[in-house]
Amino acid sequence: MSNSNNVQPIFILANDTTRTTGREAQRMNIQAAKLVAETVRTTLGPKGMDKMIVDSLGDVTVTNDGVTILQEMHIDHPTAKMVVEIAKTQEHEVGDGTTTAVVLAGELLKRAESLLDQEIHPTIIAKGYRMAAEKAQEILNAIAVDVKPEDKAMLQKIAMTATTGKGAETAKEHLASVVVNAILSVAEKNGNAFAVDHADVKIEKRVGDSVEQTELINGLVLDKERVHPNMPRVVANARLLLLDTSLEIKNTETDAKISITDPAKLQEFLDMEERMLKRMAEKVVATGANVVICQKGIDEVAQHYLAKANVLALRRVKKSDLERLAKATGARIVSNLDDASKVDLGAAGVVEELKVGEEPMTYIRECKHPRAVTILVRGGTEHVVAEVERALQDALGVTAAVLKSGKVVAGAGAPEIELAKRLRAYSMTLSGREQLAVQAFADAMESIPRTLAENAGIDPIDALTELKAAHDKNELWAGINVFTGRKMDAWKEGVLEPLKIKTQAVSSAAEVAIMILRIDDVINGAKAKEPVAPRMPGMNGDE
Repeated sequence: MSNSNNVQPIFILANDTTRTTGREAQRMNIQAAKLVAETVRTTLGPKGMDKMIVDSLGDVTVTNDGVTILQEMHIDHPTAKMVVEIAKTQEHEVGDGTTTAVVLAGELLKRAESLLDQEIHPTIIAKGYRMAAEKAQEILNAIAVDVKPEDKAMLQKIAMTATTGKGAETAKEHLASVVVNAILSVAEKNGNAFAVDHADVKIEKRVGDSVEQTELINGLVLDKERVHPNMPRVVANARLLLLDTSLEIKNTETDAKISITDPAKLQEFLDMEERMLKRMAEKVVATGANVVICQKGIDEVAQHYLAKANVLALRRVKKSDLERLAKATGARIVSNLDDASKVDLGAAGVVEELKVGEEPMTYIRECKHPRAVTILVRGGTEHVVAEVERALQDALGVTAAVLKSGKVVAGAGAPEIELAKRLRAYSMTLSGREQLAVQAFADAMESIPRTLAENAGIDPIDALTELKAAHDKNELWAGINVFTGRKMDAWKEGVLEPLKIKTQAVSSAAEVAIMILRIDDVINGAKAKEPVAPRMPGMNGDE
């Protein structure tokens, strides 16, 4: 009879698989998430610093936009990737607040770690966090203020708050007005609500001039030049024909050979091609169009005839730009030239080709009621222009979010302090161990004003004490003034943000923290073996 103590151990995983379990797995996961949060933490707020990221090709990105930093870093750790996902979601849903969301997630996990050290089960922490997140949504909705979409001054303040602290801060008032006008142009009213499609605001970048020269064009700017030098450079009272078909002779679908033995026949064949192209140009002119914008190619012969008729033509314009042009000018996109008529034409005050920097660009502007517009971003260097573009994307996102939801809160850490205060009061109504998790959630909320203070070189303890005292006296919008180090009424100072930034950041951070806490086993699969290259005879002394 064999001795039961000598049982062979059973291995169910491949030899080179690594496995981490229990407390060790949680500690590693929390550590990875905290490191991601630490990376972007110093960029938070008006006094946040920038990061320089150099990729493998030597391309440089200088930014303090949370999601850009995390994407450019190419993070590899699986748990860290989960935290990066929060930033992507925040960017997609609201357009701003990515750093806030990531810092909150890191802080929630940091607080959870001390609860785990006190032998509180992860499931209880997760339950408490879930309860706190639900309560936080209630509180945020209760303190939010309704804003009318017609209140342009309010929208301007919201856009300015989004651009503060970015590389474009010097021209924030100008950029905010550009953003608000752009969003109001393309917003469509559905009953009481507004629908805004970000794609309707095109951002074109050009190096040169200063950020203050960034302008809003009521129409479109295309990175194209006219196809023929004899075409007019400027067309006033433009009537635009948008084609998504080519002005060229199509090749046959199947392989076909044309045999011509007689030189006269060859000439006849070439004349026929020319007549066909001339007829195409005549069809365009017959519609009454004086500007043709074509998604596909335009043959040189057709170019010649269009130039003779004083028609300005652009070719190989992107499909997305063609769709924007249809919205901006009121034109219909024509797929079959035979069907083109006056009804399909769009209108613009002026179409002109201008040199911007070194490159020629075509401006289609002074459209009557454009539902697609362009922001032309200028700046001294490529890095400045790229950072201004990111600031504008954030400002466009928050302005659109306000139009959609119509609810606003103040910034400067005021809502987070209020949340922490009310969540602590809520935790007192609970009797189980979840009470500790809710209190930890409240403490994590305070990490936002604390970080704002730290990044501005202000003592965080003094700042938080002052803010808490103000909120205890029911000063709802008491926030931190990072320029003076004192408290301020963030609402009166015009530091405003859409409610959606806060609700989205809190819910995403809570969800990812709960998900990471519930992991107690990390199995790293074996790496796929690389195929071994066959050896040539004679290598390494083989004969």
